[in-house]
Amino acid sequence: MALRIDKYIWCVRLAKTRTLASEMVAKGKIKVNKSSTKPGKDVKVGDLISLSKNAAVFEYKVLALLNKRVGAQLVGLYLKDNTPPAEIEKFKLYQQSQAAYREKGNGKPSGKDRRDLDSFFSWEADDSNDE
Repeated sequence: MALRIDKYIWCVRLAKTRTLASEMVAKGKIKVNKSSTKPGKDVKVGDLISLSKNAAVFEYKVLALLNKRVGAQLVGLYLKDNTPPAEIEKFKLYQQSQAAYREKGNGKPSGKDRRDLDSFFSWEADDSNDE
């Protein structure tokens, strides 16, 4: 039995959606047995999958094939993580450097925040016209 690489990547939760899995394979971020591939390539038991994520390269070995997406607790039955510790440290360092740019939770302003900002800036503009 063989399974498309994009579907396998999605089933073992390396990608949130099957579309994202296909895009990752098409962009060359995922390699099978250290060679570039297409989303339709079949993956077999024993294949090595390399996933490039930011600055790190994660490596996995296919243990078994499956037809449906599985829960996070069952992924270990189908996939073995062979990522070297140095690559994991590289990824953690990247995440920490990204967190330094913006505090967690300070994302896009809410609607109320936008109205407050707009009223503040319109008030400031009205004062400058009075002088």
